[in-house]
Amino acid sequence: MGAGFSSSRGGAQVCNCRVDDQVRAGQSQSLDSLYLRGLHYQIQRTQGKLLRVVTGTVFDVAVDIRRSSPTFSRWVGVVLSEQNHAMLWVPPGFAHGFLVLSESADFLYRCTDFYAPAYERTIRWNDADLGVKWPLPNGLEPVLSAKDAVAGGFRDAECFP
Repeated sequence: MGAGFSSSRGGAQVCNCRVDDQVRAGQSQSLDSLYLRGLHYQIQRTQGKLLRVVTGTVFDVAVDIRRSSPTFSRWVGVVLSEQNHAMLWVPPGFAHGFLVLSESADFLYRCTDFYAPAYERTIRWNDADLGVKWPLPNGLEPVLSAKDAVAGGFRDAECFP
């Protein structure tokens, strides 16, 4: 059965059900231009995520936080939009974040494990060691949640082996 929430920044609707190796499907809405979420991950009950934007445009980021990986600490960023119909697979062991580039955006997503708030971790979106090149207009700051505004740096992050 589905569950959801709403706030002044948007909302989400999720369905916790197993479909092949995907156990959670949902829709997320962001109502603020320049709303930035992340970088988030779960240190246990790790999640792979398949993401698609159905309304609006976002810059979506995945950061490899697996210490044993040859691409440890590297990031990839792609534009997902209703026009390009692109999808992004964020594997388990990666942190995920996004920046809304349009007035609002609606995501569809599927996850490989359930949300486990006790294991959720956040890395500061603008961490200098990661150097993510967020496409923010000159002089403008993103809209952040309270959790993202106080996130710690990458050097102090709990990473995967």
